Amino acid sequence: MTRKLLFVAALLAILILAPARALRSARPPDTYTLAAAAGAPPAELPPALRDAIGPEALEVRSGSGVLCDIWLRKEVPLAATPSQELGVTFGQIAEGTLLGVMRVAADTTDYRNQKVKAGLYTLRYAFAPVDGNHTGIAPQRDFALLSPVAADADPATITRDEALKRSAKTTGTKHPSVWSLWPGDDSAAGPALRFQEDSQTWLLTFRLALAGGTKVSMGMVVVGRAPEA
Repeated sequence: MTRKLLFVAALLAILILAPARALRSARPPDTYTLAAAAGAPPAELPPALRDAIGPEALEVRSGSGVLCDIWLRKEVPLAATPSQELGVTFGQIAEGTLLGVMRVAADTTDYRNQKVKAGLYTLRYAFAPVDGNHTGIAPQRDFALLSPVAADADPATITRDEALKRSAKTTGTKHPSVWSLWPGDDSAAGPALRFQEDSQTWLLTFRLALAGGTKVSMGMVVVGRAPEA
């Protein structure tokens, strides 16, 4: 009798846990694709920003249309003193540095699951602080902060505090709009978009040009959110 009860209990556990495991590993309802869109950056961009970014957009699309377009900066300046902090992947870039411009085609959400309205935004580099509020949000501390172009029209590097302040205008809260940055694929021939089953996110990878003629492989989560968001 005892063996039979143990067998029934084990079977029930399998039946209960299996759907949950399948749900965690299932692909999202939408499938996203990447296309390179040639042409000039948006005409409504301030001249200084237009001059700072490249002419080709990385366009992320879903079945319902364009999700976003990203123009990378032609050349990202290097930090005067690279960061050696634990968990920081792109320490050669100073916080507050412009990485590019992003056009959100339709209302969406960021990595913190905060609402982001359609519009034009700058992307600036920052990393998450080491405190209890940010533990486990991503494997690394690197993030891009999304700020409205209307509040961030100059490509010059700004302070971390100013970058956070401007980005908070995107969400309309005290918290900035954060987009997780990951190490890219050095072996990739060009930009790519892939689904990460472990984090249930879509990662856009690309090669970012740095001052001095070097490039760094970088990825940005364009769909998906932090585990606790």
